[in-house]
Amino acid sequence: MPGNRGEAATRRAEGAGTAGPGREGSADGLSRGVVMLFAVACGVAVANVYFSQPLLVTMGHDLAMSPALVGGVVTLTHVGYGFGLFLLVPLGDTADRRRIVVAQSLLLVAELAVVATAPTAAVLLAGMAAVGFLAVVTQTLVAFAAALAPPAGRGRVVGTVTSGVVIGILLARTASGLLADLAGWRAVYLASAALTGLLALVLYRVLPRDAGAPPEALRYGQLLRSTVTLFAREPLLRLRALFGLLVFAAFSTLWSSVALPLSEAPYFLSHSAIGALGLIGAAGALAASAAGRLNDRGLARRTTGTALALLAVSWVPLAFTRSSLWALVAGVVLLDLAVQAVHVTNQTLIHALRPAAGSRLIGGYMVFYSVGSATGAIAATSLYAVAGWGAVCALGAAFSCLGFVVWALTRDEPGGGGGSRRT
Repeated sequence: MPGNRGEAATRRAEGAGTAGPGREGSADGLSRGVVMLFAVACGVAVANVYFSQPLLVTMGHDLAMSPALVGGVVTLTHVGYGFGLFLLVPLGDTADRRRIVVAQSLLLVAELAVVATAPTAAVLLAGMAAVGFLAVVTQTLVAFAAALAPPAGRGRVVGTVTSGVVIGILLARTASGLLADLAGWRAVYLASAALTGLLALVLYRVLPRDAGAPPEALRYGQLLRSTVTLFAREPLLRLRALFGLLVFAAFSTLWSSVALPLSEAPYFLSHSAIGALGLIGAAGALAASAAGRLNDRGLARRTTGTALALLAVSWVPLAFTRSSLWALVAGVVLLDLAVQAVHVTNQTLIHALRPAAGSRLIGGYMVFYSVGSATGAIAATSLYAVAGWGAVCALGAAFSCLGFVVWALTRDEPGGGGGSRRT
């Protein structure tokens, strides 16, 4: 398994060994049906972070928000998500993950209702930040599934669950655009609240209990400090977090701004048409599953390099979006394939460093994902206003090329591309 050298270092990290035996599961505890439930639950939760992207103009008109304030809807959602990754996800290493998942899901229902009924821009923005904060239940579920999976098949399980995340992101845009055209943007969040509440009941009844409690509980402050310690002492974790930041900055650069040129001449597409564009990226879900299997075969380094090269190339057809929808389609497929391949490889490798600290590892890694997403969203929407779509594509290409350069410079180092020479 890749990452053997990094595993030894991580075992010495402060607090990394606090989760006891039994936290890592087996094939007997994770049937195919339960894996699919994990995937569905992840997709439903993460969709709440992306519902707003096709709805920004409508939200702004309804609540008399300035363009700058409208951009804050996406930004605050990702900021809330980032805080949740650091403050909530690590709890999964010291408490019953099933209870955490159900509790966060029910709180998410309440915040979705706040957003759906928001009378002012201030209430909307506060509600969106809270939705992002609680939507990190997605990553608690990913860590839970990875811990229950047998080591030899962990990549496959993480890939399947991440496929659910990808599909959730894509369907979020499609569903929100369609519902907004039919019943207004508020109906999107009311429907999500109802679905999330129903799913919380299913999760409570179906999810397995944690196999055992850790022998030594950490206080909350110690738990957070141990997450920082893992980053300080584990080079592979830091490198994979950097890859995550760069690929999701590129991903967010596209998806936070692509609605702008499509809603203008010569296209003038509706919410539902723009949302349907996300379905084209369904190939990303296939990449998630395939990347997990490649990682199980020890091909993480090669998968990462190939995916980062494709990510850089994807911006060539994307640059021709204003003159060709076919070019946009080709770019979207390449970009989503690349991003999800890197993401699944990252998550599988870092969890293998120390499965007992899986929630902290994945939560800490995903903080960088959130920073990258927020950076891409802020930079892309601001740049589009002053320099147009060509400048946005140049920005996305810069993030992508930087990721490939980092991979090229570190691929021959121990753990640089995946943890072993075989990769």
